[in-house]
Amino acid sequence: MNKHLKGAFIAAAVALCSTAAFAETTIRITLQLPENHPLGVNFAEWKEIVERESKGELQVQIFPSAQLFKDKEVPQAVGSGAIEMGSASLTRFAGDVPAVDFVYLPFMLDTPEKIAAATGPNSPIRAKIDSAVLEATNNRILWWQAFGRTIYLSKDKALRTPDDIKGLKVRTFGKLLGWTAEALGGAPTLMSGSKQFLAYQQGAVDAGITGITAVKSRKLYEVMEYLNLTYDSDIEFVAVMNNDVFEGLSADLQKIVVDAGLTVEKNLREKIAGLEAEALEEVKDKITIVELSDADRQKWRDATGGVVDRFTAEGGDLAKEIVDMLNEL
Repeated sequence: MNKHLKGAFIAAAVALCSTAAFAETTIRITLQLPENHPLGVNFAEWKEIVERESKGELQVQIFPSAQLFKDKEVPQAVGSGAIEMGSASLTRFAGDVPAVDFVYLPFMLDTPEKIAAATGPNSPIRAKIDSAVLEATNNRILWWQAFGRTIYLSKDKALRTPDDIKGLKVRTFGKLLGWTAEALGGAPTLMSGSKQFLAYQQGAVDAGITGITAVKSRKLYEVMEYLNLTYDSDIEFVAVMNNDVFEGLSADLQKIVVDAGLTVEKNLREKIAGLEAEALEEVKDKITIVELSDADRQKWRDATGGVVDRFTAEGGDLAKEIVDMLNEL
């Protein structure tokens, strides 16, 4: 081989090795909410950490506001590898793992302390849920995303007692929340978060269950008149990655991905109460805030007590086990 050809060969080989060494892996994320929502900010923080710590080897693209997949489509899209990552309400996995709906059991997680104990990274409840979701759907839960507590929106009247809900069509986002609406005398309508605004505007439903931060970010105060502070259950989203994609990463990159998730999870969990308060402050002049008295709240508890029994009866062994663990909190 002449020296010119040999030199060209060596240069090409070096270039090839260099390209391989710095090959980028792109992780696309489907997000249900706008980028300015706390969950959108949460993913932006994760993206910054992952890209920095991987020195650009991992590149992250975020597609907000359900551009690619609706909430109900995320488990299948991520599990099948149609997209690498996504964020979905935990209840979207209830079809495969009914026990995930434990967070929506009315008044079981009614204090910040109980929520933290049940959903934290070291929670035995969470460990069981993460494992069951992975086995059933090929979705690896990287971290949990605190969304806040549930509230009810309504248009024509305040919802102070179960009697106020009777006969109303209620937007829900999960099977168990539908049971709760039924127990209160309402007619549940399952609906993705991105469809709420139009449904409220057009009168397709009379009331809806959501979180305070969504009222602000989705501007739901423009189409509803009352924000009822029921605070009867906890809303959790999860950041999930296709397990084959995760397993295909090097051990170092896996650690970066997992550690970044735990960091941003902690940040959001610590801020969620403040974010709820800020959102409530921002919308208080745009929608009527309805606080429940202790006596009214007890009526809600009494009316929904049977939902826990139904959950344990229909949710399988894992659901029963988790309710027992919740009762110990």
